Amino acid sequence: MSKSLVIVESPAKAKTIEKYLGKGFEVRASVGHIMDLPKNDIGVELKKRTFEPELIVSPGKEKVVDQLKKAAVKADEIYLAPDPDREGEAIAYHLFLQLGTSSKEKKKIRRVTFNEITKKAVQDAFGHARDIDQNLVDAQQTRRVLDRLVGYQISPLLWDKVRRGLSAGRVQTVAVRLVVEREREIQAFKPVEYWTLEAQLHPEKQADKSFKARLVGINGERIAVETVSGPALPGEKEIKATLAALQKAAWTVDSIDKKERQQRAPAPFTTSQLQQDGARKLGYNVRRTMGIAQRLYEGVDLGAEGTTGLITYMRTDSPRVSPEAIAGARAWIGKELGAKYLPESANVFKGKKDAQDAHEAIRPTDAARTPESIARFLSDEQLKLYTLIWRRFVASQMAPAQLAVTQVNIAAKSTVDKKTYDFRVSGTTVIFDGYQKLYEASKDKKDEDDESLANKLPNLDGVKVLELEQLLHEQHFTEPPPRYNEASLVKELEERGIGRPSTYASIINTIQDREYVVKHGGSRGRFYPTEIGMVVCDLLVKNFPYIFDTKYTARLEEELDDIEDGKEKWTTLLNGFYDHFEDELKVAGKKMENIKRMEKKTTEKCDVCGSPLILKWGKFGSFYACSAYDKKDPSSCTFTKENTAAKPDMNTPEAQEAGEAEEYCENCGRVMVLRRGPFGMFMACPGYSEDPPCKTIRKLSQKQQQKPPQPTGEDCPVCGKPLVLRNGAYGEFVSCSGYPKCKYIKQNLIEGLKCPKCGEGDVAERKARRGNIFWGCTNYPKCDFTSNYKPVPKKCPECGSPYLVEKTLKSGIYLECPNKKKGAEEEVKPKKKGKKAEAEPAAGAVVCTYSKRIGDAPPPPTAETHGPVVESEKRELQPA
Repeated sequence: MSKSLVIVESPAKAKTIEKYLGKGFEVRASVGHIMDLPKNDIGVELKKRTFEPELIVSPGKEKVVDQLKKAAVKADEIYLAPDPDREGEAIAYHLFLQLGTSSKEKKKIRRVTFNEITKKAVQDAFGHARDIDQNLVDAQQTRRVLDRLVGYQISPLLWDKVRRGLSAGRVQTVAVRLVVEREREIQAFKPVEYWTLEAQLHPEKQADKSFKARLVGINGERIAVETVSGPALPGEKEIKATLAALQKAAWTVDSIDKKERQQRAPAPFTTSQLQQDGARKLGYNVRRTMGIAQRLYEGVDLGAEGTTGLITYMRTDSPRVSPEAIAGARAWIGKELGAKYLPESANVFKGKKDAQDAHEAIRPTDAARTPESIARFLSDEQLKLYTLIWRRFVASQMAPAQLAVTQVNIAAKSTVDKKTYDFRVSGTTVIFDGYQKLYEASKDKKDEDDESLANKLPNLDGVKVLELEQLLHEQHFTEPPPRYNEASLVKELEERGIGRPSTYASIINTIQDREYVVKHGGSRGRFYPTEIGMVVCDLLVKNFPYIFDTKYTARLEEELDDIEDGKEKWTTLLNGFYDHFEDELKVAGKKMENIKRMEKKTTEKCDVCGSPLILKWGKFGSFYACSAYDKKDPSSCTFTKENTAAKPDMNTPEAQEAGEAEEYCENCGRVMVLRRGPFGMFMACPGYSEDPPCKTIRKLSQKQQQKPPQPTGEDCPVCGKPLVLRNGAYGEFVSCSGYPKCKYIKQNLIEGLKCPKCGEGDVAERKARRGNIFWGCTNYPKCDFTSNYKPVPKKCPECGSPYLVEKTLKSGIYLECPNKKKGAEEEVKPKKKGKKAEAEPAAGAVVCTYSKRIGDAPPPPTAETHGPVVESEKRELQPA
């Protein structure tokens, strides 16, 4: 019997597919990419301009590749089945390079793709196996080479001119540019005052039919204020004159316009639309949305039905849907909702001109599989996202909503200034809900339709005369454009043609990981550029105006699409790009401003000596320094202060609403949990023990915001300068404000106690790397005395030990002799580690029994006082 090897990129996907293929097929996972460019070199041939990449097996993937090679030798046929996009094709190509070592082996290898992981789709795919699509591979390889050229040749410039460790990305820099330009737009914005006026009216002698109408014009001309979209009056003077005129006015209904209109169903989700709705409706960030969608695509265990893929491939820019899927949706609508919700013919949607149209829209694999029918098999977040996808898809094949729109124009003729003031009110009622029975489209902001639907307009047919109840006027100021959130940034990137569906999530993650932007306000928060993000962006845009232009970046994406379609050679694109890039690189090397050596004069004065302050650049950004400072003169002024003006404004309502944002697993999208290992606390995915496991972990970041040093009111005993309270890697400590000239650090000493071992040093409180407190000699490393319990300067009344120790046990707090043998409450068997195991106490050592209870033990920690902590059981999860 012949044996076939199938290779996918994900263990979860492998498990689902193996069930559909049955005997004769062995399914293995490559666990992502197996080959990449080397990290210690640019890895691209530039001398002859061939741009050939130097691909190597990715570090850590050697074992995976060896196992796949051994399995490939035994197989009669090899099917490569990574995802159906450029990245998937590149993974398949790299597998082909590793496994197809001879012409005989190459003939065995075939490529299969499927848009959904269902039994029918998988089996059909194996019936239409093909060769590797070299155009797709070239498109992905070109993107990788472009990114490598930019990153490896611009980053050293940033290290030299700004700060070591910075990096530049071809597309990420353009995304940062959008955030920075929006921030500058907000900073430069000047609010404009305007007033709106509404009249509370009712038909003559019908006070129960009250409604509000808005002033829209005077004598037939629309009232307007520059930069204000709706009708408005410019100032308080105009509003007072209008109010005085309307106090004596005759109110009549001028006209009533009634019409019906349709609201058509939205198309099924594309990737960017799913990410936007995930953010608006569910509050999920892009990374979380895509992680959950990946698991729904790869398959979920549905009990007796087994592991089944629930949605189609989630990286697409096309609204296209297969005829079979449309038929399934229409059948469900007709059966469950009735014929009135079913249009005569299927709804068809067209994609954008620049769409790749490689895959169907995101939809459920079976429209009959309702969210309610599988809710018990899904996690809460999976159910929410599946419901969103299912409702949007089924609604896309439903009849339009029918709306009745009524617009009433009202004339108020004033007897004061003889002018006619035009008021208007609109009301909308839903005649037939249509697709809205299942799905309501989300919007970034409210529009006239929303206001019209909110108005409860009474029936004014036959009404001519109206009576005024009150005039409602309100002052407003125009607001700056809102900062980007994840949904609006994805929308902006898509509209400008920057990036593609498979790259939006990585772009947003990268600009945050590099600390060029920060997000405040939790999962629905807004992006603020950091100071380093603004500096790097300005330098790159100024010195590389062509490469980091938004239009050029979008044009490159179109050229990558042309390579995929076989319309352009990949080397042609790279040659054209590198001609511009090389020229700009040479100019930037000579002319780029050196921020490290920046010294700008300012109008600020030194708080200490009154000299002018200069603006300089340091490890943590820009700061003010006294111009009187002289490195050669120890007595010169060393005053410095933070440049707060360069930091984003954190006093906005968006920032003030910021809470502790949950962190989500980059692999599967679930909420990360806090665990405790032998090296302290760390974040881990809760899916570690699942099959297949998700072993994502992250060490707790050390890059937390530092508080400015706080004066303590004490003076340094070494140099006399003030002592300050600082934050360090292991917590707060008190040191000299004259650092680095004076390195004095105040220690928490045990008063009245000299080191019992050397007799010279003092005994001070210390904190270990793992966070535990201990006490040791200040003469370390000359003296290695330590104690895990707090020493007390009292002599033992029994054995004469020069000190006692304070122990906190479950039964209470005790003063004990350090020579006392441990009780049962303290006994913990040490883990033996060969020759390094703890030695037995030396024979003849002093043994004392002195112990005195001095207080009650503190209450044990609870979830309220310490928060929920998951104990780590698996050693593999513990970071080194």
